[in-house]
Amino acid sequence: MTTLLDIPKSEIRATPIPTPANLPGAVVKPEWIDHNGHMNLAYYLLAFDQASDVLTDYLGLTPEYKARTNSATFVGDIHITYRQEVLEGDPLRFTAQVIQCDAKRVHFWLEMFHETDGYLAATAEFISLHIDMSVRKVAPMPDDLQDWIRQVRDAHAALPTPKDLGRVIKVTP
Repeated sequence: MTTLLDIPKSEIRATPIPTPANLPGAVVKPEWIDHNGHMNLAYYLLAFDQASDVLTDYLGLTPEYKARTNSATFVGDIHITYRQEVLEGDPLRFTAQVIQCDAKRVHFWLEMFHETDGYLAATAEFISLHIDMSVRKVAPMPDDLQDWIRQVRDAHAALPTPKDLGRVIKVTP
């Protein structure tokens, strides 16, 4: 399966936008297993964070861009849902969908699947903030970067809306 890492950086904007975006996979490591014998919740966050780095690089928010512009991205919010457990050694695959964006924020959705069994193991919804590191405050991205992220968002708008997008946590009696 082709992932975003397979697209040469020089060709990203000249290549059709993948819908959804396939991100590199992972394998559940022994140190990720908790006392229940499955992947600990902290490592879901780690796995999603590593996958989101590939997406944000694809969007142009690369380490080189951040160094050149003295900017960063900070996560403003994240929601993870756990659907079905994964165990030590399980192969994982990830997909991404850009949901919305504006001058300062990117809202995106990631899904984690068991690579061989195919089931949806977990989801993560992120709001990523563009930060001016000279003042450590949210700041607008350059226009060309905003334009590119909007193009990705527009391509991903053809995908179904994720079922739990914007989900609120609560106990319903």
